[in-house]
Amino acid sequence: MKRRQFLKVAGAGAAASAIAAPAVAQSMPEVKWRVTSSFPKSLDTIFGASEVLSKAVSEATDGKFQIQVFAAGEIVPALQAADAVTNGTVEMCHTASYYYVGKDPTFAFGTAVPFGLNSRQQNAWFYHGGGMDLLNDFYKKHNIYAIPGGNTGCQMGGWFRKEIKTVADLQGLKMRIGGFAGQVVSKLGVVPQQIGGGDIYPALEKGTIDAAEWVGPADDEKLGFNKVAPYYYYPGWWEGGAALHFFINTAKWEALPKIYKSILTTAAGLANVDMQAKYDARNPAALKRLVGGGAQLRPFSQEILEACLKASKEVYAEASAKNPDFKKVYEAMSAFRGDEYLWFQIAEYTYDNFLIRARAANQL
Repeated sequence: MKRRQFLKVAGAGAAASAIAAPAVAQSMPEVKWRVTSSFPKSLDTIFGASEVLSKAVSEATDGKFQIQVFAAGEIVPALQAADAVTNGTVEMCHTASYYYVGKDPTFAFGTAVPFGLNSRQQNAWFYHGGGMDLLNDFYKKHNIYAIPGGNTGCQMGGWFRKEIKTVADLQGLKMRIGGFAGQVVSKLGVVPQQIGGGDIYPALEKGTIDAAEWVGPADDEKLGFNKVAPYYYYPGWWEGGAALHFFINTAKWEALPKIYKSILTTAAGLANVDMQAKYDARNPAALKRLVGGGAQLRPFSQEILEACLKASKEVYAEASAKNPDFKKVYEAMSAFRGDEYLWFQIAEYTYDNFLIRARAANQL
């Protein structure tokens, strides 16, 4: 009798399990969204983050939640992606938050600020240091909910038609430079230009601008900047770890079932890791090709770096005095940065520095 009872109960349990799986699937509604990217398809690493997210969401929901990806210009221009989310033209976008500093300088912290956090520190701040809570408190004023969706790592300082040896060489230089950094370099005589990725090359080729920064070797090679500007400077002190985000229309986000919110957040996390992994894997070979093709690598001088740091602190003080949101986020980020570098200088820096010197001495 006990055996018959056990088989009966087990059979009922198996039947319930067989019913439960399709029942869960049936409870998942059909949802179709569009994500507009701020980047062209040709830049497959940074544009590809949206495709990584779309594929992961579709697979996790058995095709019930579909997110169609559009490149910059297919729905709206590159620098209008956030506006399209705010006004509900699209459900979400993939963009650099600092493109929108013209609306409010606080947007800069979502991507990078001069002499800010590196990429690992950005993620630590976003996920475990209260960064995303602070930023989403700000973004909601613009009808946006944001999730981290990629990082380029520390960027290069850009391509220049002439050598830049001193601060005086920056006077009158017309440079494509993104985000909050434009306000900093303008203090040193640079005339900043905000131009989408796909429009930089023709501006540099025609002489509309004298210099341009984008990301790093893998993307810069594809965009062909080395053909029209021979001097390649480093580091991009204004983008020590440039983060990208998926901006989602607040009402659309709140209307999602809880399971879809979880899946979308997880997929964005995959895109976040995948982007920097691709850049880190592709940049070395691209840099070798660029230098082999005649690109002239140049470090920014100590004089220039120190002048830029001083100008950055002045801009931070000015913005903080005028904008409470900016001040709140800046102070939180700065405190976090201080503790991070207290730690990074102990293990990370000494480890990397030793191996870099060992490689240079052919000891590896």
